[in-house]
Amino acid sequence: MKLHLLALAGALALAGCVTNPPVEYPVASVGRPATHAPQAEKDKPAPAAPPAAVIPSGPLSAVASADLSSQPVASLDTPPDLWARIRRGFAMPNLETDLVRQQEQFYSTRPEYMQRMADRSRKYLFHIVEELERRNMPTELALLPFIESAFNPQAVSSARAAGMWQFMPATGKDYDLKQNVFRDDRRSVLDSTRAALDYLQKLYGMFGDWHLALAAYNWGEGSVGRAIARNQKAGLGTSYTDLNMPNETRNYVPKLQAVKNIVANTEQFRTELPLIENHPYFQSVSVERDLDVELAARLADVKIDDFKALNPQLNRPVILAAGTPQILLPWDNATVFKRNYEAHATGKYASWTAWAAPATMSAGEAAKRVGWSEGELRSVNSIPPRMLIRAGSVLIVPRTAGRQADVASHVADNGQLSLAPEVVLRRTTIRAGKRDTVASIARRYKLSAAQVADWNDVGPSAAFKAGQQVVLHLPVRASGKARPPTRAVAKGYSKPALKPVARRAAVARKPARR
Repeated sequence: MKLHLLALAGALALAGCVTNPPVEYPVASVGRPATHAPQAEKDKPAPAAPPAAVIPSGPLSAVASADLSSQPVASLDTPPDLWARIRRGFAMPNLETDLVRQQEQFYSTRPEYMQRMADRSRKYLFHIVEELERRNMPTELALLPFIESAFNPQAVSSARAAGMWQFMPATGKDYDLKQNVFRDDRRSVLDSTRAALDYLQKLYGMFGDWHLALAAYNWGEGSVGRAIARNQKAGLGTSYTDLNMPNETRNYVPKLQAVKNIVANTEQFRTELPLIENHPYFQSVSVERDLDVELAARLADVKIDDFKALNPQLNRPVILAAGTPQILLPWDNATVFKRNYEAHATGKYASWTAWAAPATMSAGEAAKRVGWSEGELRSVNSIPPRMLIRAGSVLIVPRTAGRQADVASHVADNGQLSLAPEVVLRRTTIRAGKRDTVASIARRYKLSAAQVADWNDVGPSAAFKAGQQVVLHLPVRASGKARPPTRAVAKGYSKPALKPVARRAAVARKPARR
């Protein structure tokens, strides 16, 4: 037993000889001396600048919570749903006005309408919130499509604003939103959101106030700027509530504030929002070949309506890879699409292609040139009756053996369909006046001298006898208004036009139709 105790004591003594004593390192802190500095160091005067941070090379000691009291700490708990995440990011000053109360009453008394809008938003809301947080913008702005379009990416206003964020054509072009025969990026989920947030950031930079930025988004930056200048000149306030604005703009921010208040306190307003989980709804998938819309939906095992809801920018039944290299699919269906897309490698991807009209022609003539029926050509390309297709217009037509190549990028990005009213001509005869010539009649009826000469078998410089019958082919409207020339016309005089005032008076005397 004694031998065992002696051996143990020897082992402990040996361990004590080889173990290094613990080393204490000073804790670096800006503006504060190290807590374990030697006494000699403490007696020295403080340096002019704080010492450089000390990076320890040995074991680290625990950091006390007091050392972190001045540092922001990120919350580790995940929001239970997307609505909670949106609430956390509210950063705009609240607007407290009677108009807000009115809008709260409007939305809270229409639960079915709120439910439809919220259900529609579930496809897009996560992406918008992600983009707002990435840009450090207030998450109230994720609710703006409720006001603009009720979260309908196919919405089109009477002023031709389109998409979830309601971009006008010119503003859309300013923010690189392509608008052509194949697609309208004002309706694209990704592109329109990017453009809307770019625009809102620009407006906030101009006015330094989110309420004014939103007013400018609705009314135009120039209009808001002029309203501010008028108030400054009159010595009045320049906040959102101080400006003289159209009713639509005056109610615009109160609408957003009302929706914000309802989302922030659903119980108070007796509103039930559908659960929208805090994870992506869709993901982008690359498309390398022109692809029929119906085939894309089938390969992804997605209903065609759901596919179009995520890709609302598509104007035609084909996706052109050169212009739309990515499509959006529900998260789980993206993997299904990739697998089926690769398995379809030996099949036909697109049954449509683009064709440019070489000259101005009717829909019937264009249909003959591409080997198709006129009705189908009109239907697929949205060509109304009695319209001509202008030269250079791009149409969607069936692929044939001679048209198998994918559409080039310059066509996919810039193809336009330009239409003109179809002009129906009617054979008409008039009597020439004294000193009338081919040239004078051509000028009078806005025709070419060559046409008038050809219709009457005379030379372009020929003159007509007074009262001679002259054959013309005039548009139906023009020929319908033509009347037998009076004696004054036969003598070479011009018939005075009916004065506009008299014409309006004649119209006013007609009985109103009900």
